[in-house]
Amino acid sequence: MMKSTIEPECTGQFSPLFIDYIRKREELKPFYHHYPSLENFKAIIEGRSFGAEKRKVLAESIHRQYEGFELSEPSIKNLEGLGEEKTFTVTTGHQLNLFTGPLYFIYKIVSTINLAEKLQATYPDYRFVPVYWMASEDHDFEEINHFSYEGKKYSWNTDQKGAVGDFELNDSMEAFIKEIGFAPSFFKDAYRLQKTLAGAVRYYVNYLFGEKGLLIVDGHDARLKGLFSEVIKDDLLTNKGNELVNRQTERLEKLGYKSQIFPREINFFYLDKGIRSRIVKTKDGYEILDTGRHFSEEEILSLVDTNPELFSPNVVLRPLYQEYILPNIAYLGGPAEVAYWLQLKLVFDHYQTDYPLVMPRNFAMIKGVRAVRKARALGLSNEQLFVSFEAWKKTYVKEHAASDLSLEKEKKALSAIFEQMGEEAERVDPTLQHAAEAAKTRALKILNHFGKKLRQGEERNLATDLQRMQALKEILFPGGTPQERKNNFLEFYLKDERFIEKLYTHFDPLDFNYIILEDNG
Repeated sequence: MMKSTIEPECTGQFSPLFIDYIRKREELKPFYHHYPSLENFKAIIEGRSFGAEKRKVLAESIHRQYEGFELSEPSIKNLEGLGEEKTFTVTTGHQLNLFTGPLYFIYKIVSTINLAEKLQATYPDYRFVPVYWMASEDHDFEEINHFSYEGKKYSWNTDQKGAVGDFELNDSMEAFIKEIGFAPSFFKDAYRLQKTLAGAVRYYVNYLFGEKGLLIVDGHDARLKGLFSEVIKDDLLTNKGNELVNRQTERLEKLGYKSQIFPREINFFYLDKGIRSRIVKTKDGYEILDTGRHFSEEEILSLVDTNPELFSPNVVLRPLYQEYILPNIAYLGGPAEVAYWLQLKLVFDHYQTDYPLVMPRNFAMIKGVRAVRKARALGLSNEQLFVSFEAWKKTYVKEHAASDLSLEKEKKALSAIFEQMGEEAERVDPTLQHAAEAAKTRALKILNHFGKKLRQGEERNLATDLQRMQALKEILFPGGTPQERKNNFLEFYLKDERFIEKLYTHFDPLDFNYIILEDNG
């Protein structure tokens, strides 16, 4: 593969807040700790405090989560290293997509692994462990119950409710797997050998990335939640998270940026078998929406002590929970994630939790052999790939037309004729000047109409090129969606099992430009 890059601004895919963050806009400095650069990690590392007891609980919990799984030697060493005070994590998180879901799931993890390796080379006195945080408690099943392969959507349907990580892989999953005949055996094993969706995702992620030492963390864990119990209680009692995020959001909005997340009075769900429902305050205590369950203040606080796993943070406090239980120094996410982390700095300060370097994952487009050929035939630059088809077509037809589609020369000549006629007619009868102007307007409309017909004729003559561009757009932006947010990585992996290895070579987590990878066959 050949690599080139373009500036993110040229793609038109990112919010102003994201662009201004990676471009180090001065006004945004109060919303984060340090800007993500290799030299700034030194201060983060030296300032990161994480107690021995937390390390012990973390290591034991992850070890227990891996029971029944085969760990690679690098993963074993990283897991053992979590107990050491000079070990730190770099983390990304994502939902439990079927068969990895869209490409950018792979990009997230590759970026995270590369960052850990780059930090290891730069700061050899420390250990850096790449971590994938499974969003096992998420309950939006419709977001993850499908994936797209070669233009076809494959979906798994089940009537299970609650945290998706707990979904059982029953007969409906077996029927679904049989439909995916092209899937490699490790995927089929993941969904057949494991009992839950979380187990299946752990299996295939461990298969794909275990040799790189990646550790997979499931926050749906009683002991890990126990470390977070005081924050759970504080949010139930004081609603401080709601106040602080709203304050930070207001500051961002005054700078002209849109909010990415919206806090609630209580930022925890009640999580039980088949249930993930909001907790709301009532005049008598607390209610679990849509369940009929009620608790007094004393009862719910006692429940936090005895069963902290029943409390699931929402998007506002999930990042705090993650940083609370990990010795983490960096979080890598997509543009929306990076933007909403900027709304959380005051929450971290309030709970005296270290705020990590917040970094964008790598963004990439794969131009396969067909796409490369079509782009070259049209003489397209990488920047032009991101221009809308209609805008590109207008420019392309104008540049390649056999005639002047603007008809500017003809319009000027026609206007001059009618203006001369008007001047001569005015000497005969002053009222004829208006008639001449009206006649000029009608004539120009006729000329404009002819110009449209002329353009349509030129488009017919250039039909092959226009069709080539439409086909190219569908390859790189299927259904109008960026390739990395639509296509599954199997489209590339099944053609080349070294696909992920090649991504390691070309991705640089500290280069925030958009990557174009060309396969020239």
